[in-house]
Amino acid sequence: MKLQARIAGYRRLREQPLWRLIAADHAPEVVGLLQTLLQDGERTLPASILHERLQHHLDALNASDLPHELPRTAQAYVADWLAKGFLERRLPEGASEEEYELSSQSAQAIRFIAGIEAPRHAATESRLTLVIQQLAQLAEQTETDPAARLVALYAERERIEAQIARAGAGKVAALDGKRALERAREIIRLADDLTEDFRRVRDDFEQLNREFRERIIDDEGERGDVLDRLFEGVDVIGESEAGRSFNAFWKLLNDIEQSAQLDAALEAVLSRGFAKRLQRHERQFLRGLTGVMLERGGHVHDVLQHFARSLRGFVQSRSYLEQRRLNQLLKQAQAEALQLRDSVKARQQTPYTLQLTTSRPRSLSQWRLHDPRNGIVDGRIAPSEGASISLDSVSELVAQSEINFRGLRRDLHDLLADHDQLSIGQVLERRPAEQGLGSVIGYLSLATRHGVVSGRQHEAVSWQGGDGRWRHARVPLVWFLKEKRDELA
Repeated sequence: MKLQARIAGYRRLREQPLWRLIAADHAPEVVGLLQTLLQDGERTLPASILHERLQHHLDALNASDLPHELPRTAQAYVADWLAKGFLERRLPEGASEEEYELSSQSAQAIRFIAGIEAPRHAATESRLTLVIQQLAQLAEQTETDPAARLVALYAERERIEAQIARAGAGKVAALDGKRALERAREIIRLADDLTEDFRRVRDDFEQLNREFRERIIDDEGERGDVLDRLFEGVDVIGESEAGRSFNAFWKLLNDIEQSAQLDAALEAVLSRGFAKRLQRHERQFLRGLTGVMLERGGHVHDVLQHFARSLRGFVQSRSYLEQRRLNQLLKQAQAEALQLRDSVKARQQTPYTLQLTTSRPRSLSQWRLHDPRNGIVDGRIAPSEGASISLDSVSELVAQSEINFRGLRRDLHDLLADHDQLSIGQVLERRPAEQGLGSVIGYLSLATRHGVVSGRQHEAVSWQGGDGRWRHARVPLVWFLKEKRDELA
């Protein structure tokens, strides 16, 4: 029976998008296209851009020496992948067209295949160390005996005092470069898996939203459990197991102390010598880790809030009563059809005439002729005061750049010794922007953590590029204060 149950489970899995993608016709080409279009770079694309880029790749593949051609158009492939569950389609609020992204199962399949191509070591010291640390921490945090807890704390204190004594004597035991590089890459893999979990969490919330609506509509009584809780003002999605788990994670991610600790640790790791041996995309991933988690977590948080509001509105507006009535009518019609299936044939004529829809004719005089002058573009060029840089775009620019934050921190620390406060423009007047726009972005990034943003005010800044030409931009007005000078050390 165990074997039969296992086989039955695998048969069900074979109908899921994950297995169907791996076993699809032209699977190497399909997986490669999906990964290139919707995983390596942007995770969501508008329909027009997706069709254009996919068609470009299809033309290039068909012109190459592939053993099999991909004869269909981009629109046909997108429709097929959508029907098979490889893609998901949404119309965001305020958007002019639909957007596409990978489904959670297709993303999981692509990561599985990519992992086979570049497998990690079966057993590494970093993974074993992580398991030991987590088990030791779990044992410590679940200990209820005060005596045993004291013994563990005293042992920990002795260990820390021994480390302090060795450090005071100038003896510091640090990981060698090879082991440090191995642990850094293990952390990158774990963090990458964590960011991909957001997609599955969002799918869980969508499933919860559908289940709650079905329970409200299918309940034949006056009130149901979900209805009662909604009328009492309870957020049933937020109070669910998935909602409580995500809210705890979101609270930890937005904790100021934890966020500052994470940023400091990332900056310290990237300043070490072994970090130079990481690949460029690995360093960029670490630099943008906080921003990526906040961005994807924020999207899931918005989805959670949207479902909670829409579910309350669905109930408070009494829309569920109309849906329930329609559901009852459909069930009634199905029951009556089942009773008549033996006495009425499917092709038997019924004494009912269905009126076809018609169009309403309009006079041609109501049409307006096209005026070519409306399409004339004003060719005059207006002088610009400089491009604007917003704080929202700073995190993306920082993630795509390698900025010398240590040098920028040193310059700010030195300048604040003689000034009570400085803006970015004043800093650039006293210290040249060695990395050009990168230095300006770096100062903005540091200002969001160690400075004070002055409302919605802006200032004009200027710097000289490597070619000797002056550049100009408008940036948010921020102040670096002398009392926060020690944070920049």
